Amino acid sequence: MSSTTSSPGLPTELPANAGRAATGVAIVLVAQLMLVLDATVVNVALPRIDTDLGFGPASLSWVLNSYTLAFGGLLLLGGRLGDVRGRLRLFEIGLALFTVSSLLGGLAQTPGQLVAARALQGVGAAMAAPSVLALLTTSAPDEAARNRAFALFGAVSSGGASIGLILGGLLTDVGSWRWTLFINVPLGIAVVLLARRFVDETPRRTGRFDLVGAATATVGAVSLVWALIGTPEHGWTSARTLGGFALGLALLAVLARTEARHPHPLVQPHLVRNRRRVGALAVMALVIGANLSMFFLVVQYVQRVLGFGPLASGFAFLPFSLGIFAMSRVTPWLIGRLGPRTMLMIGTAALVVGYAWLSSIGTTDTYLGAVFGPMLIAGLATGFVFMPITATVLGGVEPEHAGSASGLLQTTQQLGSAIGVAVIVSVYAAGAVPGAFVPGLQAAFLTSATFAALALVVSTVVLRPARRPVEALEATDPAESLAMADAA
Repeated sequence: MSSTTSSPGLPTELPANAGRAATGVAIVLVAQLMLVLDATVVNVALPRIDTDLGFGPASLSWVLNSYTLAFGGLLLLGGRLGDVRGRLRLFEIGLALFTVSSLLGGLAQTPGQLVAARALQGVGAAMAAPSVLALLTTSAPDEAARNRAFALFGAVSSGGASIGLILGGLLTDVGSWRWTLFINVPLGIAVVLLARRFVDETPRRTGRFDLVGAATATVGAVSLVWALIGTPEHGWTSARTLGGFALGLALLAVLARTEARHPHPLVQPHLVRNRRRVGALAVMALVIGANLSMFFLVVQYVQRVLGFGPLASGFAFLPFSLGIFAMSRVTPWLIGRLGPRTMLMIGTAALVVGYAWLSSIGTTDTYLGAVFGPMLIAGLATGFVFMPITATVLGGVEPEHAGSASGLLQTTQQLGSAIGVAVIVSVYAAGAVPGAFVPGLQAAFLTSATFAALALVVSTVVLRPARRPVEALEATDPAESLAMADAA
């Protein structure tokens, strides 16, 4: 007779496929880390890239923007393709394209070759990324495992940007900027070779492909991202910016009309009719937009004002990364006790404090005195909100639509990034003084605090639970009412 005892209500053994499932989740998360890293890993290498390839100040931004433009513009199409053709299959194809284009980018000898390779990376990322959340959902054996996977996804997605700065600084300092792209090659090959062994394919959705929806969603999203990327250089009222916005909004209006009538729409209309889901998407865009000020401005502050090198600049973002990873360990436990809305309210309020503090930065400050504290707060707060946002957006989504919902979430992230950069750089430029970097920072970081405050308002108002009829409330046990209120 076994002497082992167990507490009532606790599982006595792991599911039979728990090991394989955990490995599959890890493989998918490594791919997600690759995709997120690539958005920032080349940032600290830009001066070296400019020196080697001779870009020039105006065109150098396209090393970043070509990736963002392709990634953000094609995400919805990638999500729909995964639903129709199989998510694991599209994940593998997209990651293979991403890996090959990383190799080509590392070998580039001209500015045009590098920009083209970065655009191809964005195409591959747009094909693979929407399947990540869907594959995490199907790979996890139970609800608790899914919550842990979502928390790790949030940590990887949010912390990966600052990890990219550290890795980019390290590779650039000890080797060459080319290794910021070459690093993807062995990782990509390993993930592509192992994915099918540990991750199950999802059922394909039958039906016709929505070509009009695919075209209008892709070109519309590309137009909006293109217009937003150009606002710091051309201004918000330029013909280029207004034309891009007009075309993008017109195409999205055609998309909305098409999707309401098509039997197999690219974007399921019910996904954007849910008030809580739309609210969570808005919070995501605002939080990502707020955080972009830190990545764009703080990395320049620590180099230009504090005299940090590329590697030291990357390590300066460790508080942000560590804050996110620390919160990823406790958010699966907290969400069952506080509920998504309460967590979002606390996290966005903390972000307001962090960016308001960062707005006081000056020329005589030190890293520990002016940057470390607000950066740590921002990391903890971002880690606190990412999982409840993901859980709210994907909650109640049918398995056959999980890819589309994931693509919608990640499209929102990319648009939030583009909006954040455009608005914050424009605000900074309005207060900038030639030859000095610090003037304009206060207004820029206060703009980030405003983004976070708007996210707090949306979390408080839009994500509130629906009112129950008075009769139902009177018939409900008081203890049950309290429990339901806490869960909300």
